[in-house]
Amino acid sequence: MDTLSYKTISVNKETAQKEWVVVDATGQSIGRLASKVAKLLRGKYKPSFTPHVDCGDNVIIVNADKVELTGSKWNDRIYYRYSGYPGGQKEFTPADLMQKSPGRLFRKVVKGMLPKNKLGDAILSNMFVYAGEEHPHQAQKPKKVDINTLK
Repeated sequence: MDTLSYKTISVNKETAQKEWVVVDATGQSIGRLASKVAKLLRGKYKPSFTPHVDCGDNVIIVNADKVELTGSKWNDRIYYRYSGYPGGQKEFTPADLMQKSPGRLFRKVVKGMLPKNKLGDAILSNMFVYAGEEHPHQAQKPKKVDINTLK
């Protein structure tokens, strides 16, 4: 019996098979889209997933300005930020973030779905968000992924 076939292979930074994928956000709900993007970034759709290594894909999100929130969440949901000084608490809505930059809203939503450590910060830097259809990553030959087919 060949016992080498039973060895668990653990991926490291050098042996990780990272790819570039493009996700279209047109008409998608932001929370459902962000959870699938977080799984792609983490590498959970790969059979060689290793929890302590950045083995996920580089994700490019296009048409981020066409994402949806149901109901009146654009203005009713409130996020807070506190500077640490008296009177330094600021509040803002998803509509405010989307108006400044769609990338800020996506970064905030996806960051909450990643590990809260150095690995989560490193994984978040593999996400690129663009408001329109164009992106400057054509040289990496990204493949288009239909986010609705992922579980």
